[in-house]
Amino acid sequence: MIEFKLPSLGADMDEGKLLEWRIEPGDHVKAGQVVAVVDTAKAAVDVESWDEGTVHELLVQPGETVPVGTVLAIFLAEGESPETSAAPARAAGRPGAQPRAAVGARPSEPLVPAPAEERRRVSPAARRRAEELRVPLDAVSGTGPGGAVTLEDVERAAGAGAAADRSAAMRQAIAAAMSRSKREIPHYYLSETIPLGRATAWLARRNAERPVIDRVLMGAVLLKAVAVTLGRFPELNGHHVDGAFRPSAAVHLGVAISLRQGGLIAPAIHDAAGKALDHLMAELTDLVKRARAGSLRSSELSDPTITVTNLGDQGAESVFGVIYPPQVALVGFGRVTERPWVEEGRLLVVPAVTASLAADHRVSDGHRGALFLGTLRDLLQAPEDFLEAK
Repeated sequence: MIEFKLPSLGADMDEGKLLEWRIEPGDHVKAGQVVAVVDTAKAAVDVESWDEGTVHELLVQPGETVPVGTVLAIFLAEGESPETSAAPARAAGRPGAQPRAAVGARPSEPLVPAPAEERRRVSPAARRRAEELRVPLDAVSGTGPGGAVTLEDVERAAGAGAAADRSAAMRQAIAAAMSRSKREIPHYYLSETIPLGRATAWLARRNAERPVIDRVLMGAVLLKAVAVTLGRFPELNGHHVDGAFRPSAAVHLGVAISLRQGGLIAPAIHDAAGKALDHLMAELTDLVKRARAGSLRSSELSDPTITVTNLGDQGAESVFGVIYPPQVALVGFGRVTERPWVEEGRLLVVPAVTASLAADHRVSDGHRGALFLGTLRDLLQAPEDFLEAK
């Protein structure tokens, strides 16, 4: 018997609301398959299964809000049957939970075709919000990819009050997570000004060879540089859990993204160190679009091993962030600006950026943090060495 539990999708998540099942009893589920949609304080998230099995029972109904760790469903492993299962599935759920259905159960009502509006491309968060606000979806114009209706579209249709309510809930969630971070994590902070003349020139040459739509932003270069540098500083890449640090073999970069309704979310780009720059840029673009449309996957929120925040587009020259627990470090970049710079006895004007590091003193110290920033600086002085590596 396999218990499918509501995962934690971030340090600020204590509970979630089940919006939709993507499976039915009797379905075979593969590892990595999206099986449910859950609403957190920040977004509607596609939740994946990490196990393979056959759906036996669905214990939580759509619309219910339950704590993290609640058993949502029961799967049967290969070779198991309801008769040979170790324990009744219902007992594994939260008290009072009623199963939606079980294998072999006869539905009480015949299946009927979904109404026309159900067949429109509508994000789960938008559909739920439309029901709450009693906004007819056929009256909402979709601005998402392919004309999909997003959460923002529904809230615009309902008026500014709905957006304000959700923004307040998100602010409360962020406040709780950041309060926990500052209370539990002994932060230390370092910064380094990094000249970007060589990286900027390399990127300009590369972009000149491609259409505007396919050009790479400096933000992707900085992400790649951080991911490669972390390979030499494993103590900054991982999680502090149950009083101990657990380093991660892979670099899953959490990218801080501002949401249109207010607040931040930091989903992961997986295995960033091994991705080519073009691939990294494509994933970054896709991640931003899906984060703002409310269509992220649970692994993108639970897997980040370090977070990178870039406030350059907001006009800030430097940013000193707060670590997202259970991560142990956060890297920040400010705005790229032209600054006076001395090189080989010559006074030059070069593009430069301030990079900052917030790190957990339980796991690393200022000496290693300074070496990390120095290595990051040096790496960006020879961009071809790590951006063109096969």
